[in-house]
Amino acid sequence: MINTILFDLDGTMLPLNLDQFLKLYFTAIGKKFQDLIDSKTLVHYIMTATDEMVKNTEYRTNEIVFMDKFARLIQSDLNVYRQRFDEFYDQEFFEAKASVADSPMMRNSVRLLKDKGYDLVIATNPLFPEKAIHHRIRWSGFEPEDFLYIPSYEKNHYCKPQLLYYTEILQEIGKKPEECLMVGNDVQEDLVAAKLGIETYLITDFLIHRTQEPIAATYQGSYADFYRFVQDLSELNPEQAEKMA
Repeated sequence: MINTILFDLDGTMLPLNLDQFLKLYFTAIGKKFQDLIDSKTLVHYIMTATDEMVKNTEYRTNEIVFMDKFARLIQSDLNVYRQRFDEFYDQEFFEAKASVADSPMMRNSVRLLKDKGYDLVIATNPLFPEKAIHHRIRWSGFEPEDFLYIPSYEKNHYCKPQLLYYTEILQEIGKKPEECLMVGNDVQEDLVAAKLGIETYLITDFLIHRTQEPIAATYQGSYADFYRFVQDLSELNPEQAEKMA
């Protein structure tokens, strides 16, 4: 029986225009580093190092994988760039918030699940530092403390769509696949969780589907459909939740 809901962030719990987000993000970060490196070169290096994280299957944190690759690309003092990245996520990163849409329906769904006693887990792709992920959680109307577990590139070792990403989360939260529901908007990155036996709910408002393959989700629908789905879920009382833990 399901007692834990895993939520993707961008396009799911946090409604946003991904293209606009990336444009704002890369414009802001290019300006932040303009005295160190050409913006186009910086974006290329960031994307190359990010791709290294996504493909990695070794037990190394995403941060180490990213920084190792990034250091080889810049051939400069990595500590200078590290400090600048840290400053960026405290300041200029907030410019990307303009890409965020409002979805009271999704906020209500998450709050209702919490009220019903379900464990809530953030299952975003850990490509960003913890502080950036916490910022985006707050943009969605919640606090990091509302969630049982939040991945980040400092502590996680794999990325979506690697199955190892979901395996690691299950190990960290002490849950079995059959206890979980993965909610996301990305066919390739989120629905892959089904291969471990996790049920899935595909949010279609900001759907990402990169191929022509048939969509195989346990459930799918809009934000409004998901809210009705949540309304129909059983409430977990304390005794029931303890037995399922």
